[in-house]
Amino acid sequence: MADKIKLTKKDRFAVAWRSQFLQGSWNYERMQNGGWAYTLIPAIKKLYKDEDDKKAALKRHMEFFNTHPYVAAPIIGVTLALEEERANGANVDDTAIQGVKVGMMGPLAGIGDPVFWFTLRPILGALGATLAIGGNILGPILFFTLWNVIRFAFIWYTQEFGYDSGSKIADDLSGGLLQDITKGASILGMFILAALVQRWVSINFAPVVSTVALDPAAVIDWANLPYGYEGIRQAFDMVGAGYSQSAYRVTTLQSNLDDLIPGLAPLLLTLASMWLLKKKINPITIIFGLFAVGIVGYLIGLF
Repeated sequence: MADKIKLTKKDRFAVAWRSQFLQGSWNYERMQNGGWAYTLIPAIKKLYKDEDDKKAALKRHMEFFNTHPYVAAPIIGVTLALEEERANGANVDDTAIQGVKVGMMGPLAGIGDPVFWFTLRPILGALGATLAIGGNILGPILFFTLWNVIRFAFIWYTQEFGYDSGSKIADDLSGGLLQDITKGASILGMFILAALVQRWVSINFAPVVSTVALDPAAVIDWANLPYGYEGIRQAFDMVGAGYSQSAYRVTTLQSNLDDLIPGLAPLLLTLASMWLLKKKINPITIIFGLFAVGIVGYLIGLF
């Protein structure tokens, strides 16, 4: 019986280092897939000796992948463990490996931005800027050093955590643990996707449905407000009390839709894009199609 192939810490560190370039070949069709495959090359070379097996491994890792570049580390760790088990004869097929990647990348993507972009980096940036404003050269040096030490430490230790956890997942493939984890992660990913749709997808239908003149007593009399600070204060107070800033109440198609179901149009646009992707329409075609619809809609006054 041949000895079991095992990824050493040196092999895993090489993978972690390559993961720094995860977005080096980012594209609109499969996003981070090129960087993902590049990241796994040291492990693939170690695990598979046959050239056809290496090509097959690279091919299955050229599928769509996209998440926050730092929180990809635990997914990489789990994938390394599954590839290791597969290379040693375990019943781990392409669908299982891709399912874990897809199931984990969605939920983890929602963690990376708040933790790194919106919390850690502003804190370290403020610390470095405070020193720099005082003329201290340590400001930018401290920011650069701390940011990269914390970032890479997170990548390395979460990759190792994923690798250790992935081995346990592979051991229990027959018990359905992998399917349960993938299903749970997919459900959580759908919740996060719904929240992101409301936040990032924006449509504003411009057509005016009605214009109603308001009672002058319900409108701020801008001409008779005191000059300066006192006028501004009174205006804010009147707005807070329910006074209108305009003599007319304009109702648009968008305001009617918002009263009916807020966020309906962005949701329908997202579902339509997903349907087109399911029909194998090229993402680049969809993007240019959205550009065309937006431009034409603006010219005719729809948006």
